[in-house]
Amino acid sequence: MNVAILSSRTGWHTDELCRALAARGHAGCVLSYGALSARFGATGPGLWEGRASVLAADAVLARIVPGGSLEQVILRVDALHWIEARGLPVVNSPRAIERTVDKFLTTALLADAGLPVPETLVCQQPEQAEAAVAAFGEAVIKPLFGSLGHGLMRVSDPGQTRRMARAMAQMRSVFYVQRVIDHGGRDYRVFVVGGRVLGAIERRAPDGQWRTNVAIGGLARAVTLPPEAEALAVRAADAVGADYAGVDLLPSSDGQLFVLEVNGIPGWRGLQQATGLDVAGAIVERLEARMASTHTGRQMDARPA
Repeated sequence: MNVAILSSRTGWHTDELCRALAARGHAGCVLSYGALSARFGATGPGLWEGRASVLAADAVLARIVPGGSLEQVILRVDALHWIEARGLPVVNSPRAIERTVDKFLTTALLADAGLPVPETLVCQQPEQAEAAVAAFGEAVIKPLFGSLGHGLMRVSDPGQTRRMARAMAQMRSVFYVQRVIDHGGRDYRVFVVGGRVLGAIERRAPDGQWRTNVAIGGLARAVTLPPEAEALAVRAADAVGADYAGVDLLPSSDGQLFVLEVNGIPGWRGLQQATGLDVAGAIVERLEARMASTHTGRQMDARPA
């Protein structure tokens, strides 16, 4: 199996995926989103990165969708949709990626699935955001698109909230306002692959901090979750249609467990270091299962009526 790994650049994660593919007798080739070009007309449809045809691959691993202008991001996600429409398995699917990079859509799908999420307001008017912070007492305001804990603001003071809301309104921002949950500076990152929990870590915020992300200094240790927590994480990944996902669970001081986020293009370096799990190997196994089901489906479609 020849697999195209779409990414912004090579690095630890793409190296791990190439290693896992080679260990199972497959070939992996890292291609850059920024170098993609599509051709139509007399030469027939094609999607290229340099001289490499993406459509010549048997499957695509979408490692990440890099940032850029609105046009660039739309083109890159549309390219994934087009690849998938032409019969190539894409993991994660572009639909799952769209659902998980947008915090509004993720939260809406989780709530629709009956999963516990922190009380949240998504709005466009600064006055509504200010009223929500006042009602919540203390809130976290997050960028609608973002990861690794960047851009989060924890607010409670009315004056600070008003100044921040007015500044965000000038930038035409959307307000994603979430009630602060007392979680004692810890949460869980659960890695779900193919409808099962592969492993989990507990993340603790550094001294004096409240954000737990490993990328900004959070401390991680391997944990075994109770069955109800594992079931919650699996349901969250299923709600967004992800083949694999990093699900963040937030345990409150009163014993409740909330689904905070679902990441459809998660990193796993911290989890692998803490647990020793072969995460890339599990992702490749999931891709193999997708390939097998796609091949079976094509055989069924080819049977005479």
